[in-house]
Amino acid sequence: MGGMIPLSVLDLAPILEGGDASQSFRNSLDLARNAERLGYLRYWLAEHHNMPGIASAATSVVIGHVAAGTSTIRVGSGGIMLPNHAPLAIAEQFGTLEALFPGRIDLGLGRAPGTDQLTAHALRRTLVGDVDRFPQDVVELMGYLAPAQPGQRLYAVPGVGAQVPIWILGSSTYGAQLAAMLGLPYGFASHFAPGEMRNAIAIYRQRFQPSAQLDKPYVMLGINVVAADTDAEAAYHFTSLQQGFLNRNRGVRTALLPPVDDIDARFAAAGLRPEMHLSQTTAVVGGPDTVRQGLETFIEAHKPDELMVAAQIYDHAARVRSYEVLAGVRDSMAA
Repeated sequence: MGGMIPLSVLDLAPILEGGDASQSFRNSLDLARNAERLGYLRYWLAEHHNMPGIASAATSVVIGHVAAGTSTIRVGSGGIMLPNHAPLAIAEQFGTLEALFPGRIDLGLGRAPGTDQLTAHALRRTLVGDVDRFPQDVVELMGYLAPAQPGQRLYAVPGVGAQVPIWILGSSTYGAQLAAMLGLPYGFASHFAPGEMRNAIAIYRQRFQPSAQLDKPYVMLGINVVAADTDAEAAYHFTSLQQGFLNRNRGVRTALLPPVDDIDARFAAAGLRPEMHLSQTTAVVGGPDTVRQGLETFIEAHKPDELMVAAQIYDHAARVRSYEVLAGVRDSMAA
């Protein structure tokens, strides 16, 4: 890719209005195959629960589905919400994935529940852990994936010695401090919560301690990119994500909605301005020239090592096309 940083795909496995999870998983695999063809580095899926519009709750299962249908792209979690799980169970799951797809699996870890408190309780009722134990749980998980030690009594089978690359993901300075302390790569969720991005990146880079996995800081930043052949077409497809923002603002969760022509009127009816959505996300929306300008500005401002690109687009063909347009922009920037 020349001088251009790597681009990767964040897939929330959207459930479309009028669709179902089976359709979502077919679309995810098709998008992953296209991402592989287009030279994207990774394809990550996120753990969310009790969300009518997101099908990737059983994240490791969907990772297996995508990895089995592709051959070279790295596949992983963006992320596994570790407080919802026993570290040993995650080590076994990702040890299994690594055994099935050697050298292609990533394990991104988050501290948030990925859901509401009621659902978090339902997920965690057999666990003694909580978010306050996140650092200890990460270290415990790293131990299970490390080579066996003399006198070790508890093993992840599969998992021991798998050394799946671990990432810390977050939307605050907490994860940045932990990633720096443990010498792990760090991904910031600037695609939906950019408020602490600058502080988090600075803390991570300043405090980074080299580790066996990583010798210098590595920052991945999330970004929404809705690309199309024209600015107007991209803006139209972006209205699906904007409608989701409006519904969340009202406390309503829905499947991913079709795009609309009257998004400004809908914001006005809610007493909001469309720019408010952009202030709470990092998004680049437009045709090739607009996307290139947006990416250049963002990369120059924050100097990420990699971008993790989300594209919540209702029409699957338009979603694939968005990543095609973006890959073309990437190649032109690298030339």
